[in-house]
Amino acid sequence: MSPFGERLAASLAARGPLCVGIDPHEHLLVQWGLDVTADGARELGLRVVEAAAGRVGVVKPQVAFFERFGSAGVAALEEVLAAARSAGLIVIADAKRGDIGSTMDAYARAWLTPGSPLEADALTVSPYLGVGALTDTFALAVGNGKGVFVLAATSNPEGGGVQRAEAVGEGTVAGRVVDDVSAWNEVETGGARLASIGFVIGATVDLDAYGLPHSLVPPAPILAPGFGAQGAAPADLPALFGELAPLVVANESRSVLSAGPEGIADRIARRAALYGGMDA
Repeated sequence: MSPFGERLAASLAARGPLCVGIDPHEHLLVQWGLDVTADGARELGLRVVEAAAGRVGVVKPQVAFFERFGSAGVAALEEVLAAARSAGLIVIADAKRGDIGSTMDAYARAWLTPGSPLEADALTVSPYLGVGALTDTFALAVGNGKGVFVLAATSNPEGGGVQRAEAVGEGTVAGRVVDDVSAWNEVETGGARLASIGFVIGATVDLDAYGLPHSLVPPAPILAPGFGAQGAAPADLPALFGELAPLVVANESRSVLSAGPEGIADRIARRAALYGGMDA
């Protein structure tokens, strides 16, 4: 399998940066006329996959909204993941896993192993047990043609107190996360046009306030929540991210899903066009 960064770069070039979140919130299930059950979550997920295919390149299922239904919800998620990958979409599993040793290895194998029931193209992870605890996950991902997005500066205001704090040595915690991951990328990616290990940086985040760089060496993808319902507009992307803008995967969930089952395909096409991904 070709490297994740290479496949993502091709997707961004062909379809633009919009990533459609698959978040079967309870109120959205009700709005869509679906039961608040694993079956309802499965149905919403599969309809979003159908609407997204050919209109955007990336989808991001939020794992928690499936896990809440127990084993039936996980089975529903497996179907949605498989359908999305079969449709040619790049699938980012938003699971935010983070642990140490063999526990983190098990999480990585669950999501990033070809043929796994939960196989995705990339996984979101938390670095707050240390970036070093994730390096085996990075290696597994790259070895399997997969990707990882490391939480650096998130779009929720509660995260700022930790992420803007001064790290031991110099700089902020968020900046240190970016530096440590970039150092791993520089050694391991071998000059790839786009690294396979990237970052989560919210569109509502001020880069300078969080001590984040305005360029990445080597270039790495940025998964950016905060567009749509959280306030950032597609037109804001260049100003918000500057030199980093070409690296951004712009996630929208509620702003797209609120169109309902009859309107979602048109809503995806229109939102993608605002980012320059498709003609309106």
